[in-house]
Amino acid sequence: MQVASQIATDLGAARQHLRAAGRSYAGRRLAAVALPTLAGLLLLGVLAARWPAGRPGLLVAALAVLAVAAWQLWPLRRLGPVAVARQLDRLFPELEDSAGLLLHEAAQLPFLGQLQQQRVGQRLDELAATQAPLLPVSFKNSLLISGLLLAGSVVAWWLPARQSAVATTPATVALRFTPDAGRAVPVTAPRITKVELLVTPPAYTRRAAFVPAAASFQCPQGSRVRWLVRVNKGAGAAPVLELGSQKLTLRPVAGQPTQFAAEQVLSASALYRLRFAGQTSDDYAIDVRPDQLPTIRIQTPKPYTLIAAIGTRPEVPIKATLRDDYGLTRAELVITVAQGQGEAVKFHEVRRDLSAGLGGQPGEATVSSLLNLPKLGLTYGDELYFYLQARDNNGHAARSDAFLVQWQDTAAATSAIDMGMGVNTAPAYFRSERQIIIDTEKLIAEKPKLTAAEFTNRANALGFDQQSLRLRYGKFLGEEAEKGLGVTAGPPTADEPAAPTADAPTADAPAEAKAPTPPAEADDDHDHHPEAPAGRNSSPTAATDALMDPYMHKHDDAETADFLEPAVKAKLHAVLDEMWAAELRLRTGQPAAARPFEYRALRLLKQVQQQTRAYVKKAGFTPTPLPEATLRLTGELKGAAAPQLRETVAAPATQPTVRAALRWLATQHGQPARPTEAAALEQAGAALAQAALQKPGLYLPALRALRQLATNARAGRVPCATCLAPAQRALADLLPPPVPTAAPAATPDRLARRYFQELGR
Repeated sequence: MQVASQIATDLGAARQHLRAAGRSYAGRRLAAVALPTLAGLLLLGVLAARWPAGRPGLLVAALAVLAVAAWQLWPLRRLGPVAVARQLDRLFPELEDSAGLLLHEAAQLPFLGQLQQQRVGQRLDELAATQAPLLPVSFKNSLLISGLLLAGSVVAWWLPARQSAVATTPATVALRFTPDAGRAVPVTAPRITKVELLVTPPAYTRRAAFVPAAASFQCPQGSRVRWLVRVNKGAGAAPVLELGSQKLTLRPVAGQPTQFAAEQVLSASALYRLRFAGQTSDDYAIDVRPDQLPTIRIQTPKPYTLIAAIGTRPEVPIKATLRDDYGLTRAELVITVAQGQGEAVKFHEVRRDLSAGLGGQPGEATVSSLLNLPKLGLTYGDELYFYLQARDNNGHAARSDAFLVQWQDTAAATSAIDMGMGVNTAPAYFRSERQIIIDTEKLIAEKPKLTAAEFTNRANALGFDQQSLRLRYGKFLGEEAEKGLGVTAGPPTADEPAAPTADAPTADAPAEAKAPTPPAEADDDHDHHPEAPAGRNSSPTAATDALMDPYMHKHDDAETADFLEPAVKAKLHAVLDEMWAAELRLRTGQPAAARPFEYRALRLLKQVQQQTRAYVKKAGFTPTPLPEATLRLTGELKGAAAPQLRETVAAPATQPTVRAALRWLATQHGQPARPTEAAALEQAGAALAQAALQKPGLYLPALRALRQLATNARAGRVPCATCLAPAQRALADLLPPPVPTAAPAATPDRLARRYFQELGR
């Protein structure tokens, strides 16, 4: 019993060492991962505090650091006694891959297993006594990375602090002060001795704070401007900042009784000036530049792209250039797919993020994508629309025009009615006789180079063209189809004579007896068809038709189916005969013999063309001659022109305040002004102040001069002589250009008057 208890005690100690090794390894591994993680988060926090514009990107980086740390610590979740035993077997060969036996009860093992369990337990106790950590963890890389990150945090904290201390030091600007009207400022009165300005641009510009070099300056929209005013002695009232239409009282700085400060976020351009102790500064302009929208220029494809169904890959590359004044943060491709046609069309939208190339918020970037039509669900006949959308770091978004990509449809069924609707059908093509002659001459010239079969085939093709042209001209003579061609012969009868053959006797057949002409036919001027022979296949009404035929007038024959003159008709018949003869030679492979007939047919066609021309005399408008003795050169215009009603309406005066100020300035010749006249100058000064926002360098001096004139007028003093000219020029520039008037006609000279006198005699 004592031996069994001793063995159990030894196994219990070994198992305690096994569990302690697992807990020690997990703790050291957690510390090795946590040290660089905390150092990295510290660096990102310092950067976020010193660089507010990059906080969104730094937040993403912090999440990435936490994700990497979680991935490193994830295997510890599965760290149990079995995993620790396997680790010990790999690290210590003395355990003979039997550390796992310590996890089993001795009663469950065979005798040899119990002996091996005791042996492994003793060796594990010895290793625990000699090896401080059974499962070591290296802190070398962890400490190195943590040290570098901490050093970076110190540098990031120190350098921006130095830079901000330099950048946020306000600079002194010179402002010109003049005493208010009617007030004499004593020498000992409080005065503004120094004015300092500091401009802090918004975060989206990623620009540091700066000090303007002059009192009039430019800044981005949303900038925070700080005025720091220092006076020579304390006064009862604080300085007042007039910013546009606002009046801001400056706040005293804590611990500095002679310093006052004010801050304002500017969203639009404005003029400002300072008032203090009866003194007013000149007007100065702050030009606020708004953030521009991103610009998108799509280089490829074109606004409309048609993808051929055969021979073209159904892919469309997209390439575009994006620009912004401060930085781009996001680009997106929006695709609208239209599937089907008519009422069965279906739409769905696909969005692609193209922001991968916008790291660091660049001011200009090129984005690209590839539209694979089958992957987007398109098939033949479908189409898609896409546009690009870009967003800058201020949240402004812009989008491009919509582009269309269409996949050609190969299965569209078209009917004859659809083909004929809205389509100008081309007339039938026939080769002219001149073209046939040219091709015949060419065929004769190329005969030595051609084989007999090729020569015959080309001649036969020319014969077919000649036949088509002959049938076309035959329609002018009433021939609907070629006679003798394509007529199906009826079955032979006993009454019909047998056809002659080569071996038949050549006895002359007796001439048919000519049927007597009916009396009605003799007096008729129309041609009539010969009487059809009666046969077994004759119509049941054949007898009735035969009786009515002499008394009927038929107009469906070739001789009466046109409106051509007999001479023209005769020449056309001759043309058809010549064409028939030329066709016969061409069909039989004799183009040289067909040339005379072709030339004669062309000559006759030209004669018919000249003969059918109609010459009509041109008839124009011939005005009625005027009676020279009574009306000519008298200058009488009564009834010659349409009556016109004219009314002269005075145009409304533009900018009346500016015109009133100009009239007052034009009447000043050194006499004192009245206080009531200062209101007109102040109203004109408001219009001039709006112009000074756009062009401060041009209109600010004139605005100062105009306000000096208003001050003198309110005080009843003589206007400033040097202020009149710049104020007049600036106010005159604000007026619209005058409407050009027609120049009066020049008076005729002596020679011209003599000429008109001679004409009037």
